[in-house]
Amino acid sequence: ANNAYARLLYGQRDIMSVPANGTTASVSSLTLDDVKQFYQQYYSPSVSFLTVVSDQDQAATEASLSFLQRWPAKPVTLPVAAAATQPDKTKIYFIDKPGAAQSEIRVGYLSPLPYDATGDYYRAYLSNYLLGGGFNSRINLNLREDKGYTYGANSGYRGTRYFGPYTAQAGVRADATAASVKEFMKEITTYRTGITDEELAFLQSSVGQSDALRYETGQQKAGFLSRMVEYNLQPTYVSQQSAILKALKKEDIQASAQKYLPADKMYIVVVGDRTKAFPGLSELGYELVELDVNGMPVAAATPLATPPAAGSLPDGKTKTEENGQKVKTKKKSGA
Repeated sequence: ANNAYARLLYGQRDIMSVPANGTTASVSSLTLDDVKQFYQQYYSPSVSFLTVVSDQDQAATEASLSFLQRWPAKPVTLPVAAAATQPDKTKIYFIDKPGAAQSEIRVGYLSPLPYDATGDYYRAYLSNYLLGGGFNSRINLNLREDKGYTYGANSGYRGTRYFGPYTAQAGVRADATAASVKEFMKEITTYRTGITDEELAFLQSSVGQSDALRYETGQQKAGFLSRMVEYNLQPTYVSQQSAILKALKKEDIQASAQKYLPADKMYIVVVGDRTKAFPGLSELGYELVELDVNGMPVAAATPLATPPAAGSLPDGKTKTEENGQKVKTKKKSGA
C-alpha cells in the first residue's frame, strides 16, 4: 500500500516514489562502483552535521571527534524536488491481495506544505490532531472504538524541506473495507465544517501536556538539536509554538482544514482481497482504478456514479456496521 501510494503521490519517475531500501531489481543491479560513485557525489561535510548529547563535556567530545576535521569538504548539488501536485478528483486505486484477512487503506495527497516550525505546517499539524493525530481523534474513535473495523487509524502531515504528504491510514477487516473508506472520507469532509469548543480545549490541553515531556531523554534532545540545525531554527521556536497553541481558535482550525484537506482531490489506495473488498468499493461512487503489485495500472479507469459532494456522504449504517464484530477496548482520557 505504501509503495503504490508513493508512486501516485510523486509520479513513476521521481526518486521519492521508490522505497527507501530499494526494490529487488534496483538492489540486485547495484555494483561496488555504483556505491563508490554515489559516495563521491553526495557525501561531504559541507552537507552534513553531527549532533551529540552526552554526559561528557564539550572539550572532551570535540577532542574525540577531531578526526572528522580531516574529512575534505567539497560542493554537493542535491537533486531538485518536483513541485507538489494534486489529482484532479478523488479516485480509488485498488490492488488485489488474494486471501488477505485485512485491507490496507491510504487516503491523502501531496500537500504544498514544507516543514515550518511556526507557520502553516505547524498550524496544520495542530489542526489534524483532533482529526487523526491522537488516540481520541475523530478517525480513531470512529473506525476503532465505534465501528470496530481496525485496531488503530490515524492521519497526519509529513513535512520536509520541500513538501510532504497528508495521509490518513489504517489496516481494517476485509469485510469492512468499503465501509471504512466511506468513514474516512466522511470524517475528512465533515472536519472542514469546524470543531466544538470542547474539542479545542482538549487539543490545547493534550498537545500542551505532551510538549512538556518531548525533550526529556537524550534521544529526544538530540532530535531537538538536529531539527534546529537542519531547519535553521532558534531555540525560542518552542516557546513560539506554545504561544500559537494557546492563541488557537476554532476558526483557525477550520481555515486550515478547508485549505489543506481537499476531500475532493485525494488518492484512495486500497490493498485487499478483491472478492471481499471490490464489490463494496465499486458502490461508493468514486472512479475505480485497478493496479498491479508494483502500482502500475492493469485496467482502464471504470467511471462510476458521481462522487458524493462535500458534506453529503451518507451516514446510515451499513450491514457490516450492524453485524460486524467490534473490537472491545477501553477509552483513554488522553492522546
